[in-house]
Order: sequence, then C-alpha cells, then structure tokens
Amino acid sequence: MINSASAVKAPSIPAEYSAGQHTVLQTLLLHLLPGAAITIAFILLGPWFKANHLPPMLAILLPILFVLIPLELGFLFFLGYRRNGKLSLEGIVLLRERLPVKEYFIFPPVLLVWFFLSFWALANVDKAILTTWFGWLPDWFDLSLSRFNPAEYSRTMLLVTFFLTLTLNGIAGPLVEELYFRGYLLPRMENMKGWAPLVNAVLFSLYHFFHPAGNISRIIPLIPMVYTVYWKKNIYLSMLAHCLLNTINCLFTIPLFFK
Repeated sequence: MINSASAVKAPSIPAEYSAGQHTVLQTLLLHLLPGAAITIAFILLGPWFKANHLPPMLAILLPILFVLIPLELGFLFFLGYRRNGKLSLEGIVLLRERLPVKEYFIFPPVLLVWFFLSFWALANVDKAILTTWFGWLPDWFDLSLSRFNPAEYSRTMLLVTFFLTLTLNGIAGPLVEELYFRGYLLPRMENMKGWAPLVNAVLFSLYHFFHPAGNISRIIPLIPMVYTVYWKKNIYLSMLAHCLLNTINCLFTIPLFFK
C-alpha cells in the first residue's frame, strides 16, 4: 500500500537554486582571471601592432577570438562534458526560463536606451578618470576612436578591422560573455541574495582590465541589465541587449572606417 504522503509530488526546485554555490574566492577568481588573460594578450600585442602600423583595435579583437572565446566557452563545455558525458551546457548555463515573446521586444530596447543615456551622461567622467588616474598608460592602451586615424591604414586593413569588430566585439564576444557571466556565474552567487546582480555587474566591469578608465560608465549601465536577468531568470534578454549595444556602436563607426 502506497502511503498518501509519499505519493505527493515534491515541488520542483528551480535550476538556478540547485546550482552549486561558489565561495567568495571562487567568485572573484572566475570573474577576473579571464579578464587578466585577455589583458596580458592585449599588452603583448599592443606595442607590436603600433610598431607595425596596424589598427590598435586589432590588439583587443584578436584576444577576443583566441583567448576570451576559447577560455570562457571552453571552460563551460569542459564542465558540461564532465557533468553530462557529452558536449552540452545542460545544467551549466542556467537562467533560461521561457518568457512571453513580447518581453523580448520590451526589455532589450529599454535596456539599450538606458545604456546610451548612461554612456552619454558619463562620457566626461571616463575622460577625467583616464587623464587623472591612468594618464601614465601608453597611448596604444587607449582604444577610443578619437585616437584612430583611418588615413594611416589601407582599405583592406580597414575592412578586416571593421569586420572583426562587428563579428567579434558585436556578436561573438557578447554572446560568450553572457553565457559565462550571467548564465554560469550569476546563478552560483545566489547565496549573496539580492546583492548577487550588483556584485556580478561590478566584477564584470573590473574584468575589463584593458579599459580601467571605463568602470563607472560600465557599472551603472550594467546594473539594470543584470537585475533584469536575475528577476526574469532569462539570459537571452542580456544576450540581445549586449549584442545590440555593441553592434550599434560598431555600425556608428562606418563613416570613420569608410570615408
């Protein structure tokens, strides 16, 4: 005879709460070490690109392709293979709950507007921080377009740089970062409760060691996006917002690349 109490189906535990929680040290290392590796590659490439009269953006685009993507995505697939016995992100990348289609047309555009308003409002803050605290950095460390002179490069090199910027910085890099930072790391910070999205946003900004002057103008725009993902349990919202932001920024550079 089946006991009636045992026949009651136990409530399902949301995947994000069943994820193994990271310690503070693990959280810090897993957020920051990939950025350190990317920055080391950038520091090694930057002077060489300058000496050989190549576009300085390539010094960060190539590390996206050869460091960021293999390191972050490779780590996720390694964990997935160890867990599932195959190349799968099941149980590794979480926060993938279904949402009504209309919400994909509401949240990413709203976040995008917030991004651009924040960047515009904080532009002078970035310049002041760069001048005051990081003026000692070599000129090739500054990737702002104000230092980019397209007349110095061939049309072929400009086309290659623009294409890599669009595909790597506009699409591939943001997708992998959202899988790693919001899909993998954020659910494993649940022990921080409502502080988790804020800590995730701050550490994701600090991970950009190659652009230290931009932390204020990254953190403030990022906070609503990370809280939205945390609230809606859906990383596709941040994927859309992040890719749209970087792609639109890239498209704004078309007149610079193709005068």
